[in-house]
Amino acid sequence: MFHWGKWKKRMGANSSSKRPVFDEKEDVNFDHFQILRAIGKGSFGKVCIVQKRDTEKMYAMKYMNKQQCIERDEVRNVFRELEILQEIEHVFLVNLWYSFQDEEDMFMVVDLLLGGDLRYHLQQNVQFSEDAVRLYLCEMTLALDYLQSQHIIHRDVKPDNILLDEQGHAHLTDFNIATIIKDGERATALAGTKPYMAPEIFQSFVSGGTGYAFEVDWWSLGVTIFEVLRGWRPYDIHASNSVESLIQLFSTVSVQYSPAWPKDLVSLLRKLLTVNPEHRFSSLSDMQTAPYLADVNWDAVYEKKMEAGFVPNKGRLHCDPTFELEEMILESRPLHKKKKRLAKNRSRDNSKDSQSENDYLQECLEVVQQEFMIFNREKLKKRQEEGQSEAGNYDASGDGDGEAESGAVDEDANEPEPGPEADPEQAPESASKLSMCGSVCSSPGSC
Repeated sequence: MFHWGKWKKRMGANSSSKRPVFDEKEDVNFDHFQILRAIGKGSFGKVCIVQKRDTEKMYAMKYMNKQQCIERDEVRNVFRELEILQEIEHVFLVNLWYSFQDEEDMFMVVDLLLGGDLRYHLQQNVQFSEDAVRLYLCEMTLALDYLQSQHIIHRDVKPDNILLDEQGHAHLTDFNIATIIKDGERATALAGTKPYMAPEIFQSFVSGGTGYAFEVDWWSLGVTIFEVLRGWRPYDIHASNSVESLIQLFSTVSVQYSPAWPKDLVSLLRKLLTVNPEHRFSSLSDMQTAPYLADVNWDAVYEKKMEAGFVPNKGRLHCDPTFELEEMILESRPLHKKKKRLAKNRSRDNSKDSQSENDYLQECLEVVQQEFMIFNREKLKKRQEEGQSEAGNYDASGDGDGEAESGAVDEDANEPEPGPEADPEQAPESASKLSMCGSVCSSPGSC
């Protein structure tokens, strides 16, 4: 059995005492990271643990094959996720640190959380205590309140997308189908994972109307909290259910709450699972009025001073071990052979002056190469610190007030779900060039 603690010690013993030095002006790229092991995969991306060679810090790296993304109309989803992640940072999110690309793949390097996701622990038959779930509820409340302040609807809150750190605190991840709405706008796309999607999403899809907004994430949070406490979801919904049947289900079926739960907890869950979004709890201020959370010290929650009711075992990785086997045995383009493979491809390209077998696909790949957004939060933070330092030096002379302003990572785990759709009204500006890839990128809202 893989033992994470021993493996980390071994890695430390084998690593050179002299760290490599990289040019600070150089963009971060694949060579800056040591690939350690595969830990997961999403609808069209894979995730591995990496170590940055110069700082020796550990991260999770998500990588997505460009050609597959183009063929599946998913480039625009990747670009939107990048656009969102570059602008946000919060203690209860899985935050982006770097984004870069090479000929084959697009990469996102994010916080590494080794405690596993809530879906994994449910599948391991973990019985979460009420206190443990209460803390998750508070932490996700702060995360959703922050996203709402940034005009972001996540649209896929579920146990699979809530990761635990080694202390047992919850972090929301996967912004692949998130969208931005401003100035009273409404989203309209049928997007998400069916068992967690709010009734108004289905209603909007069937009858049009005014669409939906941030309230849908709070419904999803209610479904998630119910499931983590009870072991099953409040509504028996599956991928095969038609949208029309779900609309009828919400109007005829009432949720059965456990008689063992405190009345205040049931009352709060009823407020989250209210079918009418106008009457649903959907903000931090709403949650703070709930008797069940009346004694919560929200500052202590934000500062992670509240002790978690469930702490994952630090001695092991909390993920499916088959991910590593698949990467080593079944993957046709494994990461650990990327450097040799790319060098061989470049040599072959230089020796031939011929057109690609698929000129159209090649044209799309070139557009992706041009439009991809490179990001480096480490460099951004250094600039901010330098700016604050300069402001402090300036203020020391008596010309300022001593204050400087700081500026600012689907399918159901148990059953197949239809691919998530993106909201065509919310496409980023890069869509104008991506749309040139007509039939390859045929869906203007999801390319």
